[in-house]
Amino acid sequence: MEGGRLVGVAVDFSACSKKALKWAIDNIVRKGDHLILLTVRPEGHYEEGEMQLWETTGSPFIPLSELCEAHTMKKYGVNPDPETLQMITLAARQMEITVVMKIFWGDAREKLCEAVDKTPLSCLVIGNRGLGKIKRAIMGSVSNYVVNNATCPVTVVKNAED
Repeated sequence: MEGGRLVGVAVDFSACSKKALKWAIDNIVRKGDHLILLTVRPEGHYEEGEMQLWETTGSPFIPLSELCEAHTMKKYGVNPDPETLQMITLAARQMEITVVMKIFWGDAREKLCEAVDKTPLSCLVIGNRGLGKIKRAIMGSVSNYVVNNATCPVTVVKNAED
């Protein structure tokens, strides 16, 4: 990808990832940048479609035009919500940016760090689910792992209630 920075945003279409996406669009992305949406799906035994083909390397970059096609996204096992699609379509048009998605399969912590290196991203924005101390200790925090292991600057957008 030529020109502009490569700004990554981890998205799973949850409320906290939408907040992180909005924050990235409002505060980081500027004209000419590439907005790379990174999605990590659970590891599984996929018997058909693009999932099996790209399970180890991640999908190719999926352009915005294909993100809006339900049939295309179904092949990857991803279902972007209308609010997210509207947000990125508007940003692409108004800010003159390129929006693409890359889908990985496996552990979100490892795959997001892998994406930072392989793309390579200028920076990464990730949401925070706001787990309590006990849940975070048991389950582990994706954002904490990525902050400590990614090779680019990482911004964590907290999911604090307004």
